[in-house]
Amino acid sequence: MNISVDLTLSPLQDDYETHVISFIKELRNSKFTVLENPLSTQIFGEYDELMPFLIAQIHKSFEAQNICVLTIKLVKTDRSDYEPNF
Repeated sequence: MNISVDLTLSPLQDDYETHVISFIKELRNSKFTVLENPLSTQIFGEYDELMPFLIAQIHKSFEAQNICVLTIKLVKTDRSDYEPNF
């Protein structure tokens, strides 16, 4: 089953940019499709492969921060090729 995951990492500390950039670079270096916009990062792939990868990256990111909020949206389909038709 393919999924789309929308992630917004919000470190609650002064050096937040460093943590956000590091998290996004880890996602980019994966085998998964990654799309970014100014508000969030999306990653797309097969559920059984993507979820363990995300769990590991979230753990790594949380370990490097004092306080952090991570907002996640999961969609049960690969929406990486979405094009508005209006």
